[in-house]
Amino acid sequence: MSKQFFQRTPLLSGDDADAKRQEIRAYFHTTLDYEEKLFETLRTDEAYYKKPISLRHPLIFYYGHTATFFINKLILTGVITHRINPALESICAVGVDEMSWDDLDDINYDWPTIEAVRDYRSTIRGLVDKLISDLPLTLPITWRSPWWAILMGVEHQRIHLETSSVLIRQHALEYVQQHPDWKPCQESGDAPVNRLIDISAGVVQMGKDFVNPVNYGWDNEFGRHEASVPAFQVSQYLVSNQEFLGFVEANGYTTPEYWEEEGRSWQNFSAAQYPTFWVKRDSAWQLRLMTEEIPMPWDWPVEVNYHEAKAFCNWKAATTNQPVRLPTEDEWYRLYDSSNLADVPFNKAAAGNLHLDYYASSCPVNKFKHGELFDVVGNAWQWSETPTYPFEGFDVHPLYDDFTTPTFDDQHNLIKGGSWISCGNETLRSARYAFRRHFFQHAGFRYVVADAPPVQRSSRYETDKLLTEYAEFHYGDVYFDIPNFPAALAKIAVTAMGERPVRKALDLGCASGRATFELARHFDQVTGVDFSARFVGQGVQLAQHGVLRYTLIDEGELVSYKERSLASLGLDDVKGKVEFYQGDACNLKPIFSGYDLILTANLIDRLYDPAKLLATIHTRLNPGGLLVIASPYTWKTEHTEKKLWVGGFKRDGDNYTTLDGLKELLGQHFKLIQGPQELPFVIRETKRKFQHSLSEVTIWKKRA
Repeated sequence: MSKQFFQRTPLLSGDDADAKRQEIRAYFHTTLDYEEKLFETLRTDEAYYKKPISLRHPLIFYYGHTATFFINKLILTGVITHRINPALESICAVGVDEMSWDDLDDINYDWPTIEAVRDYRSTIRGLVDKLISDLPLTLPITWRSPWWAILMGVEHQRIHLETSSVLIRQHALEYVQQHPDWKPCQESGDAPVNRLIDISAGVVQMGKDFVNPVNYGWDNEFGRHEASVPAFQVSQYLVSNQEFLGFVEANGYTTPEYWEEEGRSWQNFSAAQYPTFWVKRDSAWQLRLMTEEIPMPWDWPVEVNYHEAKAFCNWKAATTNQPVRLPTEDEWYRLYDSSNLADVPFNKAAAGNLHLDYYASSCPVNKFKHGELFDVVGNAWQWSETPTYPFEGFDVHPLYDDFTTPTFDDQHNLIKGGSWISCGNETLRSARYAFRRHFFQHAGFRYVVADAPPVQRSSRYETDKLLTEYAEFHYGDVYFDIPNFPAALAKIAVTAMGERPVRKALDLGCASGRATFELARHFDQVTGVDFSARFVGQGVQLAQHGVLRYTLIDEGELVSYKERSLASLGLDDVKGKVEFYQGDACNLKPIFSGYDLILTANLIDRLYDPAKLLATIHTRLNPGGLLVIASPYTWKTEHTEKKLWVGGFKRDGDNYTTLDGLKELLGQHFKLIQGPQELPFVIRETKRKFQHSLSEVTIWKKRA
């Protein structure tokens, strides 16, 4: 009789809706069954309520969380309209309870009884099963299908199957018991000597298609990413317990220079002297598995957090005089592709210790061969050098807007390859999971030797209110049919240039830089200058990386996530013609001169001495060059002392406008050749609050 493998993640396409229903039904029920069996390893009721570690909730939370997740997501889809148990669904709702390693959570919760959670789980099982029978099904299943919520619930449950197993492994032995369905590997021997394998240069491509995904994926898997990876060398095996022992015996944990600053702080706080799953009994080493301790299997992969893996690499680099480090995510994909691996098959065992096809533990690092390497997938997750980041075109799924975005903080590093218990989406080539660097999973590492430093891609989303408003003002959506202001102003300026030379332009008060890029469509070189380094930073980010990410306030604490790229605006090919500087418009450095055009957008009424700029700006322009001034003339004493206003006051009893002041200050060196004309603009503050303003545009030609 052939072995029944743990149900694989269904394909989203097909031509038989009834067969797909049955496949999804099996996928749902078997996942629930495995989770129930996992919790049978808890010995007592107290085991559900005692925290295995201080940084996580007790296991009763996770027992309820995966069930309440279905209800919370199905309500968002509108498939169901009523809650089953509002109190339980509230207390077990939020699963992202990661904290800093020194941020202890002492909150007391009124946790439900085990029996109440069991009854609830049974109710959810029946409800989802009925939905699988009754819900209209159109293939393929896409992001917007209500079926996505069901798939999301099951894959979420499979993630927690693994994370709960880690917590059970961290529980005191008195709280756990062995189980016939969770049998560890019995094989162990001498650890192989690790050696370096050459990996040739190559190109990696990642990213799922929003329109027609092959199988379920989390939001961070969607979009596009391509990278050229230089040649490097990589360890043939995952680092074994035996190999890591060398670091321990060399006093690696107490040698500060081997640890990065964050890792050194963690090590000082934790006082760790060896890996967390190692246990020293008298003079003998033991290894803590999920439900038992065994004599140390030296040929199994060591399981550590990122800080320990990184310290080992630094130690090895120091002792070998080679550039040893962890692989990047791109380099791991080169390992995968060069080993000719594929996703776990539906009806055959996995090619590695993966998907619970073999053991309820790790196994020897030389058991599963993948080309010249071993354990490219499976056995233990592999820490990477890469903090998680979004692919180009990333979008947040509306049903789970906080799955990935909280990890875009450069503090969560990607783990690759999966472990013995990783299943479903976790086993796919496309999978992208990340954890805080001090956290423990069933995770180890391998190392690379490479001259090229790891490429780090920023994952941060700008959240400062003013900066995000300006990012949207410059690069975001059109509101109330009013054209993008910086782009429209740049177009006016370019049109006014006519047949004049278009060698150099200055965008003075460039803010986030949209007009700088727009002018570069026509000018050979464009300089953007702003007093705010934070604003200039957005232009620099786009010029260097081609993408800008930011949040927008919708209401209260609710935000939406935005990504804008130069490519989507047709500006990617001009980024080599722009440069950005921080500078004071009233005291510009001499290098900012020789321009054919100077554009000042909504600037003069924000200067501490606008007349100082206007009296000298002709020295920055070539003869016949143009000065474009746009301003709503919103003079405020918080920006400019009233005595220094250019206009907007009474003089000799008559109105003296800013245009009057401009004519007076610029008249000696400039001729007004166009305007004034009004150009509207809109700044979004929240989803339902906008500033609608008019900027007056005048164009001045420098006299010969």
